[in-house]
Amino acid sequence: MLRVLTIVASLLVFALNAAHAGEVGEDGLHREPWFAVTFKDVAEDIKSAAAEGKRLVIIYEQRGCIYCKEMHEQVLSDPVVRDYIQKNFMVVEYNLFGDEEVVDLDGTKLTEKTAARKWGFIFTPTIVFLPETAPKNVTVRDAAVATMPGAFKKGTFLDLFHWVREKGYETNESFPNYHIRMSKERAAKASN
Repeated sequence: MLRVLTIVASLLVFALNAAHAGEVGEDGLHREPWFAVTFKDVAEDIKSAAAEGKRLVIIYEQRGCIYCKEMHEQVLSDPVVRDYIQKNFMVVEYNLFGDEEVVDLDGTKLTEKTAARKWGFIFTPTIVFLPETAPKNVTVRDAAVATMPGAFKKGTFLDLFHWVREKGYETNESFPNYHIRMSKERAAKASN
């Protein structure tokens, strides 16, 4: 009986986490209810994020992306991850094969898919972290302070968001070294 209750409880936890994962839109992309909907003018989005005390993050996804689904169901649905990102970042989702208009930082008008090619993004998910203020006459790729190509587990994922928020890119501590240090700190806390 105890084993049956454990299995039922595990299934309930899994179902609740899946229920909190983003919905799938008509375009086939997973979408969190807290993602920002904008006109995809990157300079304007950076200003809007800054006005809220946040940083702009662009996330590229595509229909049928199993790694995007995993990211939404296993990482973004985690309250610790979700709450930290919501508090500190404005996330705007782009479609790797989308036709919505995008305005690059250099003023060029593109579609989501031509912007992805211009910026060199070919994997999904790709998460792009932009600077606090919008530079002029550069592309998003050149202005990005960090880029996460692909899906990672909670620790790596959240560590990169922390590293960007703490402006680790302006220090001598690379993200890999930061992540190693944070992993060791988490392991030390867990063993106490």
